[in-house]
Order: sequence, then C-alpha cells, then structure tokens
Amino acid sequence: MSLIDKIGALDSGLETPLYHQLRKAIRQAIENNVLRADDPLPPERDLAEQLAVSRITVRKALDGLVADGLLTRRQGAGTFVARRVEKSFSMLSSFTEDMAARGRTSHSKWLSRSEGAVTPDESLMLGLSPGTRVYRFSRVRYADEEPMALEQSTISGFCLASADDVGESLYEALDAAGCRPRRALQRLRAVLFNETQSALLGIQPGSPGLFIERRAFLEDGRAVETTQSYYRGDAYDFVAELNG
Repeated sequence: MSLIDKIGALDSGLETPLYHQLRKAIRQAIENNVLRADDPLPPERDLAEQLAVSRITVRKALDGLVADGLLTRRQGAGTFVARRVEKSFSMLSSFTEDMAARGRTSHSKWLSRSEGAVTPDESLMLGLSPGTRVYRFSRVRYADEEPMALEQSTISGFCLASADDVGESLYEALDAAGCRPRRALQRLRAVLFNETQSALLGIQPGSPGLFIERRAFLEDGRAVETTQSYYRGDAYDFVAELNG
C-alpha cells in the first residue's frame, strides 16, 4: 500500500492550505497506527509527484512534523516515522535499563573517561572537599543503531576503584560497588542543539532537545552522581504520574 493510499488525496478546492492538509493527514495516519514507528516516507520529489503538489508544499508539511517530533530525518537515509521513547520521571533508572524495558539494545560511543580532582562546580554539586578524586564520563548513547542522547557524568571517587569499572551501564557499575543511587533531584529545560552536538547525534543544528541535570544520592544522603544529559526532542517523551 502506497503512502497516498494510507493518507488519502489532498483537495485543492478547500480553503485549508495544501501543506496543512498533508501535515494533518500524515499526523492522523501516525496516531491511528496506519503509519508505524520506523516506516519510511517516500522521497520528497516522489511524494510531490504522487500528490500533484510542489516540493515546497511537501517540505513545509514534513518540516512541521519533524518539529512536532512525529517524523525524523536520518542523514543519507531519508525521512521516517519517529520511534519515540517515554521516560518516566517517577522512577530512577539508567538509560540502559530504559532501553531494555522497551525491547531495544543500548550501547555507547565513548567520548572520554577520566579521573581527576573535583572542580569547584562539581564540589558544590557533590558536596566534596577540594582536591577530592572524581571520575568523569562523556558518551553518546544509542538505542539499537540510533543516537539518542549525549551524557556527561561526574561520579564521586569513593564509588569506584577505576574509571575502567564502567562498561555499558554506569548504574550497573555503581550497583556492583554498593553505590547505586536511591533518590535524585532533576531539572529539565528545552534547548537547541549546537553544531557539535548535532554532528554527534546525526541531526540538524538548531534541532530541539531536552536538557536534564540530575544529582543522585545514596540512602545515607551522600551525593554520588551529577549528570548532564541532552536528549533528542524528536525521540523522547518525558512523563510523570501526578496524584491529587
């Protein structure tokens, strides 16, 4: 079945602009599971020919859906229905655990891992004395083969024997050392990715993202982790359960 069969024809006789009709039709097809996660869309030229509209009309409709997070563009591959992940704010879990719970395989591209003396900012976040040892980890996080997030973590030195203790999962290493966090404070805000961040994630510069800063603690109140994460806005939904 072609995309036209799935979304229906556009009507040039309506007052509604054609790009708006196309955007709405694709959105409804996604919401009704007629188009599913990872389904490819035809190239813009082919789609324009099939719908008898201009490529500008197609591009404007698709740009809007990309901005809404319903479609994603993969460099060299084309445009696809976005495969979004829901991350709950009510549960303290790792990226690896989140992906495994959704049947996806996580892995990382390491940018750096090091040991050093705590900086003034890290000292304030972790409640550590000047000169205390900490471990720093920076990586790109992947779900299957898709880059999803940038993650920069600083871990209190008493939690690990070496930076090499951390493999695929930071929380797995902390758990093995008896230092898995039991509670955390998190702050979230919207950001736009710069050129360096965009290149690492394979997205366009200026794409929307979500920045989360987390401080995590042991049961005895000691801070063990401060992490800054940049999540792709077209791939993540953050949810929280509220009780009145």
